[in-house]
Amino acid sequence: MSMTSRERVLAALRHQSPDRTPRDFWAEPPTMQRLFAHVGHADEDRLLDDLDVDVRHLDAPAPPEREIAPGLFQNFWGERYVFNSTPWGPMREDAKGALAEATNFGELENFAWPSPDSIDRSQLAAQCRRHADRALLYGFADIWQRPALVRGWEGMFLDMAEQPDWVHFLARKFTDFYREDYTRAAELTNGRIDLYLVISDLGTQRGPLISIEMLREFVLPYLKEMTALIHRLGGRALFHSCGMIRPFIPELIASGVDVLDPIQPTCPEMQPESLKRDFAGKLCFHGGLDTQKLLPHGTPAEIAAEAQRYCEVLGRNGGYILGPAHLFQPDVPPENILAVYRCDK
Repeated sequence: MSMTSRERVLAALRHQSPDRTPRDFWAEPPTMQRLFAHVGHADEDRLLDDLDVDVRHLDAPAPPEREIAPGLFQNFWGERYVFNSTPWGPMREDAKGALAEATNFGELENFAWPSPDSIDRSQLAAQCRRHADRALLYGFADIWQRPALVRGWEGMFLDMAEQPDWVHFLARKFTDFYREDYTRAAELTNGRIDLYLVISDLGTQRGPLISIEMLREFVLPYLKEMTALIHRLGGRALFHSCGMIRPFIPELIASGVDVLDPIQPTCPEMQPESLKRDFAGKLCFHGGLDTQKLLPHGTPAEIAAEAQRYCEVLGRNGGYILGPAHLFQPDVPPENILAVYRCDK
């Protein structure tokens, strides 16, 4: 029996077999421009419908960024970045954040931290009605990585060793903000949101960025707060981390993570076969298709075959949502993006 998109996703999240593997879609803005040029229109809903994408990402805009110096921009959190040109539009590259040069704790306390009131949630209910039969994903909560971008990576790593109260202060600011943001979003949508995103990149290509002891001190307490709240709101926690984080996965499960994204395939331990073997029934997976080599340089046939493999391995008895191992990047040919969604599982 054919399922709606939402039924399909919820079945997979329950580790039950849906009628086919559910699908999600993530892309950088320049990638979207290139893809729109290829398909001949700029209607995102139409595009996702044509690709049979089952998840829709709700949009609640944050305050606009400011140009604080020629070519240097700052967002409402204090992250700073420049935009590099590509043939399809600008791509963000992070710079040292607003607190990178802080020398005393008072500078953290006195920074102009944003209020949850700054998020425009006015269209959430309408978006829910428009995508009534789709699974809905909300948010961009971060509990460690974006605090590190505001502080600067070098400062954050030194702080963890030398002045941990700085790290806890930053993580608390972000966690409290997003706890309130997610609570308000759930209220405005009458609990309709299925997945809430929590982000913190914890890995490199070869292994974790931090020790398991530092994970337990600086990341997991705040992650547990977020997952507990998400579950009280009736949703599932989708945790995003790039890199080889296999040693952390049991800790993430114990912390309440329901879905792991993007299972970046950097080593044998992050391949679908080993992940399914070790964590079937304990954790759902999201994404995984290689955005570094396969998607930009493979043929459409190779990409469709790899998507089929992920669906057959990770999607067996549910527990998987198909997608790329990161947002589709501008160097991925449009025909290769379309090939991801040609698999029939």
